[in-house]
Amino acid sequence: MNDIEHNSTDEALEALKTKLNRDTAKINWSALQEHHQKEAVIRVENSQDLVTVAGEFVQDNHSQVKEWLDQGAIAKVGIERGQQWLEDDIELWAVVVAPWILVQEISQDAKPDNN
Repeated sequence: MNDIEHNSTDEALEALKTKLNRDTAKINWSALQEHHQKEAVIRVENSQDLVTVAGEFVQDNHSQVKEWLDQGAIAKVGIERGQQWLEDDIELWAVVVAPWILVQEISQDAKPDNN
């Protein structure tokens, strides 16, 4: 790969990450119930960057996605976790990477300081 191809690849990746970041929003778990019933919601552990994971999905990076699945860093939201989130009325970060919706719990560190 020459420098021009490498730069355009880097620029395309940055543009993708920017778009995914803009498309990421907070949503209540209850609003995702229909998608959860269709098993279309993927949980991303807080140890992973949600936008980076979404980018790998968009790019069809099967080997990376499989590695994360095998490690438990990502997984479909199970019935028990989904029910608990519903009972707790939890709010999550979410980004759509059709046909999936990737979600991540909002960490305490990400909450604004109200002092």
